[in-house]
Amino acid sequence: MSVYAVVIFSVIILNFALDAVLDILNVRAMRPDLPEEFAGAYPPEKYAASQRYLKENTVFGLFSATAGILVLFLFIYAGTFNAADGIARSAGFGEIGSGLLFFFILMAAFEVIQIPKAAYATFVIEEKYGFNKTTVKTFITDIIKGAFLSIIIGGICMAALIWFFSSFGKWAWVYAWASLTVFQLGVGYISPVLIMPLFNKYEPLEPGPLRSEIETYANSQSFKLKGVFTMDGSKRSTKSNAFFTGFGRFRRIVLFDTLIAQMTAPEIVSVLAHEVGHFKKKHIIKGMAMSVASFGIMLFVFSLFIGNIKLAGVFGFENPSVYASLVAFGFLYAPVSFATGVFGAWLSRKNEYEADRFAVTTYLHGGDFIAALKKLSVENLSNLTPHPWKVMLEYSHPPVMERIAAIRKISPVQPPES
Repeated sequence: MSVYAVVIFSVIILNFALDAVLDILNVRAMRPDLPEEFAGAYPPEKYAASQRYLKENTVFGLFSATAGILVLFLFIYAGTFNAADGIARSAGFGEIGSGLLFFFILMAAFEVIQIPKAAYATFVIEEKYGFNKTTVKTFITDIIKGAFLSIIIGGICMAALIWFFSSFGKWAWVYAWASLTVFQLGVGYISPVLIMPLFNKYEPLEPGPLRSEIETYANSQSFKLKGVFTMDGSKRSTKSNAFFTGFGRFRRIVLFDTLIAQMTAPEIVSVLAHEVGHFKKKHIIKGMAMSVASFGIMLFVFSLFIGNIKLAGVFGFENPSVYASLVAFGFLYAPVSFATGVFGAWLSRKNEYEADRFAVTTYLHGGDFIAALKKLSVENLSNLTPHPWKVMLEYSHPPVMERIAAIRKISPVQPPES
């Protein structure tokens, strides 16, 4: 067994073991007694349901991860990757065409495996806890649309990668980095008007007290609204959320229709003020810069392993190629991805605290913001007591109890408006 094989298999097993340990610790960190902070806000029966929900998702996640790792090792042992490569090469489409066909075969196999998992999560677990609103038609349509976008967008990116690394020698990673970064930013720019509407319906928020309150707050912060939209999140789930998306003239704030139904106007504006805080604090730009830098580092390291026969041989490839190297490199690079992911999660949690502070100090409705965070937790059956290691290594948002405690330290919190 080569050194590459030892490293890759060790990484796969250790990653699986770490995820399993974190999940088990997270379940064991649950507390049967409702935290005092949520007294009166989280009905006891719903709090008990949230713990059952966490346990059931954890068990299902562990089962799925175990099945996934067994299938992966089976594919490697059976020579599935090399067989797919042989089929792709036999079509005679050249290096780029063969690479695209190879990844299409892998993607099709992955989707076949994922569909039962997604169906169980949606129609059994989410249905059991009252979240699911997805119809079978919507479920199937989402799969088809998602596959179509993966083929188009993923195909363009993969074709570019293969072309650059097959044609431009040691500087290929620079050309690939620059070109794909521009492409990704372009997709992000047009996504709110061309891609996202394929899955959900977006409508401008209707005139009324809520819109007036939002416009008043936005004007007070010199924040030019490019659009506040409602999204039919209730089409798929009763869970609620809000988010900021797009750039330039396609910049918009999106509120789930479920959020509007569950909260008062001051609570909604508090959530929106948090999103504005991300923009004002330049968290979005910083996050994009970090993502671009990480992508460049990954491509540079990848360029050092192109055509490595021993690396490709770990997955049974008989003919080294750019796309064969990419498959093997993805597993070899996993520890670096994990480290950058941990750092990214820490930075994201830091940004969330900053956005919370911005919301409370500019909108001056700390009580309403706390009420909004509580409603989001209750309606989404959130875990109030996650394990610290789970938070440190995976959470992009601080636990809600810690967010509320931080808000209360910023300034005296008045009770929310009735």
